[in-house]
Amino acid sequence: MIALMRSNKLKNLRERFEVKPLLDRLKNGEILVADGAIGTMLMNYGLKPGEPPETFNLTNTRILEEIASLYLDAGADIIQTNTFGASPLRLSLYSLADKTEEINTRAVLAVRKVVKDRAYITASCGPSGRLLKPYGDIEPEEVYSSFERQMKALISARVDAICIETMMDLKEAALAVRAAKTVSPSTPVMATMTFDATPRGFYTVMGVSVREAAIQLEQSGADIIGSNCGNGIENMIKIGKEFKKYSHLPISIRSNAGLPEMQGDKPVYPETPRFMGEKVKELVLSGVSIIGGCCGTTPEHIRAMRETVDLNR
Repeated sequence: MIALMRSNKLKNLRERFEVKPLLDRLKNGEILVADGAIGTMLMNYGLKPGEPPETFNLTNTRILEEIASLYLDAGADIIQTNTFGASPLRLSLYSLADKTEEINTRAVLAVRKVVKDRAYITASCGPSGRLLKPYGDIEPEEVYSSFERQMKALISARVDAICIETMMDLKEAALAVRAAKTVSPSTPVMATMTFDATPRGFYTVMGVSVREAAIQLEQSGADIIGSNCGNGIENMIKIGKEFKKYSHLPISIRSNAGLPEMQGDKPVYPETPRFMGEKVKELVLSGVSIIGGCCGTTPEHIRAMRETVDLNR
């Protein structure tokens, strides 16, 4: 009986996809559920503080497969790769830049082995870890080249979309979008930024407002825009509504499970799956197209979100 139920569940997942292009489904008004945190999950599998998560791509892809399987079983339509810090500039901080292609390729293959055609695979691309001039010491061309090298590896490994995320500098985000679109104009690109709540509204640490982000990310060529990380779901509902005011592009919102509290050397996130699942209804009603989790969220959080989305289509 259990085997039959699992078989039917997987059949429903396959039917839900029908290998339709991601952007077509969003333009038709469908709401897709993304997965949750990777870094938080890897901590449970032994990732040490200060250790780059991407080392798992070289040493233990079985764990990446297991995490992908957990999120797929929870009902995620979109599964990300463990490549957030896998641009050569970021990897150079750990003397791993020469492993860029291997790290990115192995991450995609690990997810594809589990997901096959039952979910979309999106490649996570985070900030370079360097500040652009005049605030920092690096030229835009060097940052662009770093992103381009990562994009080539990811797109060669056949991801379904690129997810440029946790960005705070619009110039850096635009460089990443341009790199992705130069390598593959047809590959959908998501670009999401991280905002802090201030008395004047939501701004990134570089002073970028939601309005500025919405307008400039669209102008840079992103197909999907929005926010991830930095806030629990209640603030992210507000951010999602603000993005909807300034753009007609599909909006992606992936909330943290609240703001972490340190217990020893481990961050503990306060928002429960039930709480986040209930709040997702407001994201659905506001017209957000992709709903998922970021730091602190687990397969149980995504399962709760899936249930709410299905009930409020």
